[in-house]
Amino acid sequence: MAGTKQETPKKKDIILASGSPRRKQLLKMAGLKFSVVPADVPEIVPDDVPPEKESEFLAAVKAGYILSQNKKDLVIGADTTVLCEGRVLGKPKDKEEAKEMLRFLSGKTHEVYTGVAIVTEETNETFTSVTKVEFYELTDEEIDWYVSTGEPMDKAGAYGIQGFGCRLVKGIVGDYFTVMGLPIAEVARRVEKLR
Repeated sequence: MAGTKQETPKKKDIILASGSPRRKQLLKMAGLKFSVVPADVPEIVPDDVPPEKESEFLAAVKAGYILSQNKKDLVIGADTTVLCEGRVLGKPKDKEEAKEMLRFLSGKTHEVYTGVAIVTEETNETFTSVTKVEFYELTDEEIDWYVSTGEPMDKAGAYGIQGFGCRLVKGIVGDYFTVMGLPIAEVARRVEKLR
């Protein structure tokens, strides 16, 4: 009697719990098929979470929220934080705050932390990727021009390395894609294991 053929279990569908165009672009570049369901949750971090772990904490909150509504799927949550001299720089509220952040980062090296959560009903993996970024000394004219492009307004630290912000960056140590918002090689490897 011939043995019955074992069916390969269906892989889980992937959901990205972020509306970030950069993260969508990176997942596509890695050849992953996914849908996008942005997590509309308050980004509140308890006082006992250290600055280096804020992004990982928020990534887990976002991924957990979307998983609660999509229990059969694999959800990727991510959040990026910029840290310089102990100060956390999130997304600027307005153009003046963007200029102030860029003046603060001018000529210094800062760290970009991207926290990632990859969750299913059975598993819950979180990690943080860190990259050091050094800025050139920036003139007021450069800062004014950059802010006038509108690019800094939805980005932690008020800059995007993959856009006009490339002109501000003297060098990096670590994963370039972490600065873009998703350490894609590590994410892709972990996703394939968990599905």
